[in-house]
Amino acid sequence: MLNRRILRVKAFQNLYAYEQCKASNLNLAKDQIKEAFQPDLNSMEVQDKALLKKEAALSMELFLKNLSTDIFESGEFSNPKIIVEAKKALQAFNKANDKDFDFLSNNMVTSAERLPQLYLYSIQILLAFGDHVAAESERKKKMSKDTLIVEKSELNLSQNKVLQKIKASSAFQSAVTRHAAYVDDLELEIREWFRDYIKPLESYQAYIKKADPSLADDYDMADEILKQVIFKIDAILNFFAEKDLNWTENKSVIRSLASKVLKNVKENYDSEDYELPEIALNWEDDKEFFQNIFNLTVQNDDQNKDLIAKRTQNWDIERIAQTDKIIMSMAITEMKHFPSIPVKVSINEYIDISKTYSTPKSKQFVNGLLDVLSKELTERGQIRKSGRGLLDNK
Repeated sequence: MLNRRILRVKAFQNLYAYEQCKASNLNLAKDQIKEAFQPDLNSMEVQDKALLKKEAALSMELFLKNLSTDIFESGEFSNPKIIVEAKKALQAFNKANDKDFDFLSNNMVTSAERLPQLYLYSIQILLAFGDHVAAESERKKKMSKDTLIVEKSELNLSQNKVLQKIKASSAFQSAVTRHAAYVDDLELEIREWFRDYIKPLESYQAYIKKADPSLADDYDMADEILKQVIFKIDAILNFFAEKDLNWTENKSVIRSLASKVLKNVKENYDSEDYELPEIALNWEDDKEFFQNIFNLTVQNDDQNKDLIAKRTQNWDIERIAQTDKIIMSMAITEMKHFPSIPVKVSINEYIDISKTYSTPKSKQFVNGLLDVLSKELTERGQIRKSGRGLLDNK
């Protein structure tokens, strides 16, 4: 299941990308101002380079002063060109940020909704390896005019109980159809991948020597191919990367979902059917949470950073790891704007994100600061929790 922890991580990744975009856009805007005050090489008039450099510095100062304001204020500046170039740079900066925001906010939802197709692709490739083994056996028989004797154990992968159970599942086939996760056009690649990466495995050679592999043997072999071949070999990973712009970020999630399919089969082998990990139990609600945590964090980022700066007076806010600032801004946003989520849940979720995506010391830093801020904001009435099973301000 694509749970809210995964959604928080993906929102964090896109917020980090947005911060990187803003930094690039800021540099481009600064370059635009510098370029506007370069000497005109086509002019016959004498160029006062010192004056141009000074005007560029003043225009840059005016630009930076207005970065966080809604209404442009020229202040004491009266030189028309200084004001005009600062305005133009600010407009270019804001326009680029808006474009990046729209792209990232839309793309992260599209990317999340593509996850089921990607993990289904991985299972389909796994099944295709089993089908290839069966097809190769039949091909060799025909070439030898049925005189070739194939050891039964050589067909172990094609008869793998876990894979056969998945293949026969109506839930799986329905999901493949719904998400158009077909790999029919990979016949050549499947043959090459099997030959180059599966057949040479010592574990595979040991597996095909077993006369009657157990369910555990079948599961272990399928799981190893999934993790050590499908999610490790560059040639196969490139297939996924071509399908998904965010493959680098999504890879671990897809691997987890695919592994869950195999595990569910093993643990529920004797039941009529088994559970497929869906994108979410209630995707519409989770999608709203996903979009809101991204949008509201961007909207409240300046205010959140002010809160963080006041509580880290012995630290230069610029010296705090960017990942920590994003994580804490997300946590503050969630505590203030999502009344049905307990404060402790929010804090614990973002501490976990900091363990994976930030510095070694981030866990303690994020934990301590969020604990202080949560109490402070609760006392001010800015955090109020309500809903089933919750008491206000708890």
